[in-house]
Amino acid sequence: MTDSTVINTYFGDKTFPIDWEDGQRELFWVHDDLHIPNPVSPMYADIGGWWLKCDYMFRRFGTPFASDWIVKIINGYVYTAAVPATPGLHAEATEYGFRYTPRVPLDEEYASQIGAYLNWTLPHYAENFLHWWRERLRPEIERNFRRFDGYDMEAASLLELAVHLEDALDMHDRHWQIHWVLNFAQFSATMALNAAISEVRGEGDHSGLMGRLQSSTENRNWDAIAELWKMKEKIKADGGAVARAFERPTGTDVLRALQKTDAGRRFLSDDVETYQKVFGFKSMYAHEFSFTTWRENAAPILEAVRGYLESDYDFPTELRAVGDDLEAAKSEVTADVPAGAAREKLASALELSLRMNPLTPDHHFYIDQGTNARVRLVLIAIGRELVQAGVLDDPEDVMYLRYNELRAVMAGGYARDAKALVADRRDEREAAYALRPPDWVGTATEEAVAFPYLSLWGFPEKLLRKRPETEAEIIGLPASRGVVEGTAKVVLSAEEFDEVKKGDIVVCRMTSPAWVVLFTRISGLVTDAGGMASHPAVVSREFGLPAVVGTSDATRRINTGDRVRVNGSTGRVEVLA
Repeated sequence: MTDSTVINTYFGDKTFPIDWEDGQRELFWVHDDLHIPNPVSPMYADIGGWWLKCDYMFRRFGTPFASDWIVKIINGYVYTAAVPATPGLHAEATEYGFRYTPRVPLDEEYASQIGAYLNWTLPHYAENFLHWWRERLRPEIERNFRRFDGYDMEAASLLELAVHLEDALDMHDRHWQIHWVLNFAQFSATMALNAAISEVRGEGDHSGLMGRLQSSTENRNWDAIAELWKMKEKIKADGGAVARAFERPTGTDVLRALQKTDAGRRFLSDDVETYQKVFGFKSMYAHEFSFTTWRENAAPILEAVRGYLESDYDFPTELRAVGDDLEAAKSEVTADVPAGAAREKLASALELSLRMNPLTPDHHFYIDQGTNARVRLVLIAIGRELVQAGVLDDPEDVMYLRYNELRAVMAGGYARDAKALVADRRDEREAAYALRPPDWVGTATEEAVAFPYLSLWGFPEKLLRKRPETEAEIIGLPASRGVVEGTAKVVLSAEEFDEVKKGDIVVCRMTSPAWVVLFTRISGLVTDAGGMASHPAVVSREFGLPAVVGTSDATRRINTGDRVRVNGSTGRVEVLA
């Protein structure tokens, strides 16, 4: 590995012990609370992780700063590290991780040589990817979805489902290859805009302005919200039994009430099931197989509509406000910039970045949500067959097996008691929830912290930020402007969505598109995870909610019922009482 100034090290302690393989201590491992804030299931760690195709991205683009992005499961939590692009490192797979050992001295010319290829090709990707996405790649994904959604898993035998799972994994691999080409092309466009802004407006913190410039008003996330709003408007106009059902206190109660009347059953069939077929492939956390999707359970959809009725959510006004703020940000970024080459460069970078903005929610819809959810549905179908055969107690138990363990169980070749193994794994995962995983482990060097994607996790700010001045102060990253005071509601599971009241300030580990149902009724947001470009930051800005992200420990230091002040402009949260 190349020499780089060591900023800090952490190799574990009694509260968070770590077993290290050769070559792992030297890497900078970040807790992936951005995607997987909870202890990970063995099945997802084996076959679902976003890191499984990172080597494809680095190989395709020829990145001089990394050759892979790998995982290490520590006490049940996902930690990832970028592997330097050094020909002298050799990888050997270990359980839930990799061991990297030097083989030959580093070729000092390698980085500059391969960097030339990256700089030569990357502008072409940034300029053309949106066309490729619309004309070729998204249609490819949609064709795959139609094939899988048309497969009758209820009529399939266990053997047929085993083969179907392999097809699902092939689809998963292909879609995540597309994901990383899209992600790198878009990320590069964003970085180019940031550089252009710094060039014309001077060095400094332009993160707030950059965040506003990442909004979009046409994407699948807004489409999903629009369809929920249409349901709300229909119910509001029609009244009757359906409207009365939505007076119940929770989405589950609404579902039961709808099932008791002819009008309610028609609404479930005509409106809700139609919504599920298109927008139901989401769950509380998309980067995991162990969370039930909206496709399987309609209660979260009904809870969203119930919340829209309660608040009389005005979708057109909300969308117009986002558009107005985006236009204001565009004007602000070019204000007082004199005509000339620098302004033209800024305008070009701005136009390219804005065109790419819809790809953030769209790729999440198609890949992070849609693809992972379809793999889950195949696994659950297999789980049902194994329950019927008496091999497992619950279809969800398949998530506690590893991939090859499941294949052996399906074929009858697993020599141990699968139920006992699942019980042990459940106990281990439950115990892991009591731990407090640190933000990072290993060796933090200047080189490692400069890895471009770490800004999504709030680095290097998390390494440099000051300690709170008082016990009542919590410091994070300023994600969405504004100051708000209100009652805190700590939300750690989807079951707690029903308990969020209008005006509450939600405190959580992380959000995903499934959490958007809460954004129409809350007044502010605080998260443990995330950086300026993370989901909670982007969506908070779109909804105009003050937000602080990347606090690391807000869910442990704030209790439901606390009176808190959230300053989304400074990144500080105060517990008032």
